[in-house]
Amino acid sequence: MRRLFAVALLTVLALLGGAPAALAETPTDIVVEDTAGVLDRNTLLPALEDIDFYEPTKVAVYTRNGSASDNFNEEVLAYARAEHPDWLSPDGQKWADGLYLFAFDPVGRQVGTYMGEDRKVSLEQREDIQESTYDLLRDAQWTDAAIAGVERGAELINRPWYRNPALYIAGGGVLAAGGISAGAVVLVRNNRQKKNREKLGEAEAAYASVTADLDATELNTHTIPADSPYGAKVLDRYRGFREQYAEATELGNQARAFSDKELKTTRATKVIDRYAETAGELDAVDDVIADTNTLLNRAPGWEAAWERQALPLREDLAELDEVFGQGLASGPTADALRRFRSRTQDRPGEWAQALAEGRMSPEQALDELRRAREELSALLQEHSEAAMEAYSKNKTELESMRSEMEKARRSGARYRRGYGILDAAYPATWYFTAPMYIQSYSAGVSSVESARSAASSGSSTGYGSSGGSFSGSGSSSRF
Repeated sequence: MRRLFAVALLTVLALLGGAPAALAETPTDIVVEDTAGVLDRNTLLPALEDIDFYEPTKVAVYTRNGSASDNFNEEVLAYARAEHPDWLSPDGQKWADGLYLFAFDPVGRQVGTYMGEDRKVSLEQREDIQESTYDLLRDAQWTDAAIAGVERGAELINRPWYRNPALYIAGGGVLAAGGISAGAVVLVRNNRQKKNREKLGEAEAAYASVTADLDATELNTHTIPADSPYGAKVLDRYRGFREQYAEATELGNQARAFSDKELKTTRATKVIDRYAETAGELDAVDDVIADTNTLLNRAPGWEAAWERQALPLREDLAELDEVFGQGLASGPTADALRRFRSRTQDRPGEWAQALAEGRMSPEQALDELRRAREELSALLQEHSEAAMEAYSKNKTELESMRSEMEKARRSGARYRRGYGILDAAYPATWYFTAPMYIQSYSAGVSSVESARSAASSGSSTGYGSSGGSFSGSGSSSRF
């Protein structure tokens, strides 16, 4: 058996001996057109920038809110013609050379992949890419799905012959008989190892920031007014800071000790994830401690500290138009949100002016800000309920939509608006934000659309009547 295994191994290595090295090419350009408003760019863009293709490739990600009855290929082509002619070949009959376009519709529940002629893959491989995102799309993990779709595309587009698993199935069948899978021979990127390294880098940066500010953080706690309601609550939060820092130090030591081989394991992932979470929390807390000290004492720089506390409210108000674009643009709840925006959008600046003139204490300003954020959160939740009732056709659909939206909200920690004094002082208070509404509503609509749609999940390659003679490489399917 050993001799047979050795012969098979030498055969495969001989095949690889004449193979050129596969180059790692990060995207030459990244274009994100999130017209559905479901992607987290802060997560998406860095992830896409780190994906390696075999050839220089321009990556485009496009989202739209349509319906299950749409010809998705036709809609994607129409958008490209109207907004991105650079995605098309000079004669307009193909997709542009060097392009990889990943697109999906969270409402119509369709996903498509499109490539330039020099980047095209087979229909089966396009289906493979789309299928790799189905579970994430069905779970409304839109950003993760986009990353997965581009990653899988990068693995298949212009893949060298010697990276094809079929080579090892055909040429290394005896290897499998000898107890080694084809995947053990193929030189492929280990995703877990790569992600662990990236997460470790993020954790190290946060930990280094906390360590550098440790003395300053300690000094800040000595001058935060303990008789202030906000000061007292933030100081309570600091009492566990040192213990949490010690925990982060130990986790960091464990994480750094992992070998390259160990970085491929789930054990390493668990430790590194805990390290990143703990270091990230500490980094947020020391910033809040600094802002609390500066603002409550109205020390130099208090204006910037105040703006950081007011920013979540300002951002939510600025994104209400996107909220109205998700399902319900009129009605009592939409009107209430518009009235709130009209009377509130200038208030943070007015409170800052009152602070500067001594007409309002920092605590009073924070109280006003807290009340405003709580009111907006309640209004958004009322609008969410109204939007669900308007979209659903019966009680079953309404309950399904509520369930999916609630799941999306629970998993939507990344849509929380940062971490500020209000969060540290009142950790049990949960604010329903505009991005959280957008993401959860899309999840609810997707669930209902999926139940309504009786269409098959097979692949579609046509571009519809408006596509004319367009024959670019691409297809779509339903999730």
